[in-house]
Amino acid sequence: MHAVVDALPRSDRHALVMKSTVPVGTGAAIRRAFAERGKSGLAYVSCPEFLKEGSAVADFLHPDRVVVGDDGGWAGDAVADLYAPLGAPLLRMDVSSAEMVKLASNAFLATKISFITEIANVCEETGADVVEVARGMGLDDRIGPRFLAPGIGFGGSCFPKDVTALKQLAGNSGYHFQLLSSVIEVNDLQKRRVIAKLQERLGDLAGRTVALLGLAFKPDTDDMREASSLVLCARLQASGADVAAYDPVAAPMARGLLPGLRLAGSPLDAVAGADAVVLVTEWPEFAALEWDAVAGAMRGDTVIDGRNALDPLAVGRAGLDYVGVGRFAARRQDLARESLAMRAA
Repeated sequence: MHAVVDALPRSDRHALVMKSTVPVGTGAAIRRAFAERGKSGLAYVSCPEFLKEGSAVADFLHPDRVVVGDDGGWAGDAVADLYAPLGAPLLRMDVSSAEMVKLASNAFLATKISFITEIANVCEETGADVVEVARGMGLDDRIGPRFLAPGIGFGGSCFPKDVTALKQLAGNSGYHFQLLSSVIEVNDLQKRRVIAKLQERLGDLAGRTVALLGLAFKPDTDDMREASSLVLCARLQASGADVAAYDPVAAPMARGLLPGLRLAGSPLDAVAGADAVVLVTEWPEFAALEWDAVAGAMRGDTVIDGRNALDPLAVGRAGLDYVGVGRFAARRQDLARESLAMRAA
């Protein structure tokens, strides 16, 4: 930040427009720096981006909203005019509020994920199916269906960082953000639940082979930042397991981050000889796998669907033990009903 401020020339016709996600107070600090360096003529505008990896161009061209934070001067008007052709709702506000919008938005979405993840864990104990529960919740327009997909935790460059940043910002301001502490804790604990499910079925993981399907933190990207695969691989290796993995895009990025991991050239190569398979990233090609072929290649029969992205019946028909997130009872009931129907026919 200071390097940019130092590099900018004195001017009363130019503005620094901040697109990055920054702590609340950054704009005020930059304007103080402008004044200290005799550059108070420079204007400052906060215009946070709301782009998702894998769909950034579409998100830019069709934004949900454009947020412009400034002091009400010409610079904010200029940024608003720049975005006007996109036809999106445009919100003008002060700089601190604009900075908070981005942090609060990501923290809320992360909270929604951790909440449905906790619901999924309760479903596992009570026999409910979290997919049906989320479907019923999402039809309430006060809740909505998006980000109600439980799994093995969120990752990437935004949610973990922004949740932590907002929690620290609150703490530095004298407020303990209890809710975000729980959001972070739930996200961390969910990876441990995967290990516990593997141990429940395989016993001691030492000498066992576990295949990870997917490494990137989400589909349509090779981004490994805060990916669940990093934690899972490390925990499995610490337990003495051999770990193989396949990802259609992220393998080159993973190679330097996960020493000791065997990277396979295809899903079937990854699962060959595996005692268990864990779906980590919901790439579409994994949902289309021939599960009879997977069962033939595996040594064991455990398939943990960490994103609830697979067809439980298709996995079960291949003789594999499907383990979803919050879906145990429903999967078994469906298989039982199908078996009875086949016998009756």
